[in-house]
This record gives sequence, structure tokens and C-alpha cells, in this order.
Amino acid sequence: MGAPSFKQHPKLTDYVNWFEIPAYDLVRAAAFYNTIYNINMEVVRNGEFVMAYFPAEHGVGGALIQGPGCYPNDSGVLIYLNAGGDMDSILARIEGAGGRIIMPRTLIGDQAGHFALFIDS
Repeated sequence: MGAPSFKQHPKLTDYVNWFEIPAYDLVRAAAFYNTIYNINMEVVRNGEFVMAYFPAEHGVGGALIQGPGCYPNDSGVLIYLNAGGDMDSILARIEGAGGRIIMPRTLIGDQAGHFALFIDS
């Protein structure tokens, strides 16, 4: 008898492949992200859930979600959204879209760049 053989899987390099941001008012939340990112999120109803999808052709995908068991809160996982090279423009639209900046653009380090924290609305 030989030893069992196991299929080798490639080593993971990206550990996040999907995220969901819960919202009490999905229409309001989608309008907020559409405004700050200058995008058009697709809204889809699936039974008791309504989701608004961030456009993503490659990389990590995600959506806003409203439905049973989906409750926004200020504790738990913190999601960092990519601003690309346009962080200042995105931050400038947050308050006008109904959000609140809770930490302004902050340098992490020369190699890592900057981050900021906001609450959507």
C-alpha cells in the first residue's frame, strides 16, 4: 500500500475575497458610496436581503447588505477601502454625502502610505 496522495493547492496570497457592509437603509448607504467613489452600485433583491454591489472586475469584491441579521455597529472587523491615488478627493466628498470623518488622512509610513477612517452615514 502506498501513502495517500493529496492534491496540492496553491498557497493563498490574498486572504480576503469578499466583504459585506451592513446597512439599515441600503438606498441611503448606496447613495453615499456612489457619491464618494463616483460609481454606480448595482442593487439586487434576493428574498429578504437587498444588496448593492461595489463594481469589481478583478480583486476583492464586496457589497452593502440590508436584511435579517445584518446590523451595522462600531465594533468588530474594520474594513479598509482602497482610495487608489485619489484619497483627498474621496475624503472631500464624505461630509457632503452625509458621512463623518473620524480620523483624517494619516501617514502610516513612507512605504505603506496613508489611511483615514470614516462612518458612512
